[in-house]
Amino acid sequence: MADEPEAVNAEAWDTYGAHHLRRGTVLPEVPDIDWGFEGGGPGSKVLGELTGRRVLDLGCGTARHAAHLVRAHGALVDAVDASAGQYERARARYRSLPGLRLVLGDAVEHLRAAEPYDVVYSVNAVPYVDPHRLLPALAGALRPGGRLCFTVLHSNSRGDGPSDRVAARPEVLRLAGGGEVTVRMWVLTPELWTALLTEYGLRVEGIDVLDTPEESNRASYRLFRVTRPVRVSSRPRVDKAPPAHAAIGVGAVLYGPRGLLLGRHRRGTWELPGGTVEPGESLQETVVRELGEETGLAARSEDVRLLGTLLDDAGGVVRVTVPALVTGWRGEPSDQPGESVGRWRWFALDRLPEQLFVCSAQALTAWRPGLPIDHTPAHYTPYATGTDDS
Repeated sequence: MADEPEAVNAEAWDTYGAHHLRRGTVLPEVPDIDWGFEGGGPGSKVLGELTGRRVLDLGCGTARHAAHLVRAHGALVDAVDASAGQYERARARYRSLPGLRLVLGDAVEHLRAAEPYDVVYSVNAVPYVDPHRLLPALAGALRPGGRLCFTVLHSNSRGDGPSDRVAARPEVLRLAGGGEVTVRMWVLTPELWTALLTEYGLRVEGIDVLDTPEESNRASYRLFRVTRPVRVSSRPRVDKAPPAHAAIGVGAVLYGPRGLLLGRHRRGTWELPGGTVEPGESLQETVVRELGEETGLAARSEDVRLLGTLLDDAGGVVRVTVPALVTGWRGEPSDQPGESVGRWRWFALDRLPEQLFVCSAQALTAWRPGLPIDHTPAHYTPYATGTDDS
């Protein structure tokens, strides 16, 4: 069920569409995509080659942009909007246009059910849906190598800037001929949008600044150019070599019906549970201890299968990482006080987030060599008794 801000928005856009239906508002055809305001932005060229491609217009409104891409570029476009009034306006104009399919429905529900798209774009509609609901569905509906382009409000006409918190705020939607409705929008900083997109397995290729040309209007937009990478990236947490006591560590692979468990380090990398070996511990005991300290999950040493040894060079220090498969655990993962890693989530193996910690990336490809993850090389020696990845 949609949360309160989204319910407010659904009602507002129904009011908006019904208002224009009553007025009989007819808008001119567009010569290209307007990313935020008329004539704003780089047009459709940021979408790449479109001929014969499956394209989604998310929050299409009257579907003028979608119709342009069908006619001018030969794209096969699904145009989705949740407003019955906007949908009826689009149908009255474009219902017979070959190559265009108009869809009335919730964006997230459509994304979850659709076959993957080559291109997804959205003009100012993304900020009306909770990013934590929308972005994973977007990532799942975009084929690997596919392109996502969307605009978001950065500052409104009064100059109110973006937030660094993932929360919706009130904004006013003015109606032609008088009147207004209040919507709730996620107006976030580009850095926060980038972090959210990365979290859900998408890669930001560029961000364009789009300011309105009128001096009296301080509204500004950001156009995000995003891809779903064919291969997942990894990186070190820091550029420095690890201290000697941290040169040997474990990475715990927990994989079950809900996916693979990963957490977000405060330095921005996504990681397996794990850490460094303390004096007197066995590797299995280290896995059990670190799992409890970082996630609150309980496991037994006998449920830990060591997979092998990874050796790499980290700033001139020989680093040893032992990936381990945990075959049984109890509890639900949760953030633990004082720990550097939190926001624990289960990820499908084909939806892994960008910027994995390099040691976790190495451990995952030791466990499943076919995973499309890029990382610095490491020498891997498997253990004969620990190769079962069931």
